[in-house]
Amino acid sequence: MRIFLIFFFSTLLFFSCSKKEASVPSIPSTQEEAIKIYEEGLKSLEDGQYFYARKKFDQSENLLPQTQWAAKSALMSSYCLYSMNLYDEAILNLKRFIKTYPADANADYANYLIAISYYEQILDEEKDIGPLILSKKTIEDFLKKYPNTDYAMDLKFKLDLIINQLAAKELSIARYYIKNEKWIPAINRLKIIVEKYDKTIFIEEALFRLVEIYYRIGLNDEAKAAASMLGYNYNSSEWYERSYKILNKNYQPMKVKKDNEEGSLVRRTLKKILLIDD
Repeated sequence: MRIFLIFFFSTLLFFSCSKKEASVPSIPSTQEEAIKIYEEGLKSLEDGQYFYARKKFDQSENLLPQTQWAAKSALMSSYCLYSMNLYDEAILNLKRFIKTYPADANADYANYLIAISYYEQILDEEKDIGPLILSKKTIEDFLKKYPNTDYAMDLKFKLDLIINQLAAKELSIARYYIKNEKWIPAINRLKIIVEKYDKTIFIEEALFRLVEIYYRIGLNDEAKAAASMLGYNYNSSEWYERSYKILNKNYQPMKVKKDNEEGSLVRRTLKKILLIDD
C-alpha cells in the first residue's frame, strides 16, 4: 500500500506540473533578453536619448558579462557618455572596456574615442596648458599603437593643431615677458619654440623676437645668429626683413621688377600648356 501511494502521488504530481508548464508562457533566455535591451538602447541612441540609452547598454552588459554582447554594450555606453560631453566618465568607462575586453575587435575605436575625449577638452592657448599636453601624449600613443588605421589620419591632423596651439601658448607667454622687459624668461620661451615647434607657423616670429631681444641687451653675435637662421630658412618673409632692419639701420628692401601679367614667363608658359587664347 505504501509503495502504491508513493507511486500514485508521484504520478499525480507529474501530471499536475505538466499542466502548469503548459499554461505558463516560455521565458526568454538571458541572451535574448540582453539583445532586446541592447536594441532598445540603440533605438534610444538614435532618438538622442543618451542618458536612457546608456542605462540600457549597462543593463545589457550586466546580463551577459564577458561576452561579445557585453563588449558591444560597454562600448556603446561609453559613446553615450561622450555624446553627453561627460568626457571624464567616458574616458574611465573606455579604459575599463579596454581592460575588461582586451582582445575585442573594437579596441582601436575605444582608444580613438579616449584621444578624442581628451582633445575636445582643450580650451584656447591663453588658458590651461594641461589638457593640451595630455591630449598630445594620448594621440602620440595612439599613433604608435595604431599607425595604419582610419582613425590615425584624423588624429595626425589634430596633433598638428595641438602642436600649433602649444607653440602659440609659448609665444603668448614670451610676448608678456617682452612687454614687461623680462628678457631671460622671454628668451627661454622663444627657445622652446625654436627647439620643439620649428615646423609651426610661429617659428618666424620667435626667431625675430630673439633677434630683437639679443640686440637690445647687447648680445650682437646671438642676434646675428638668430637672424641668419631666419634668413636661411625664411629669407622672403616679413619677419626676416624686420630682423635685418634691426641689424642694419640703413637697410633698404630690394625692389623686384615684375613682368606685366600678360608677358610674364608664368603666364606665357601657362598659355602653352593650357592653350589659352588671348
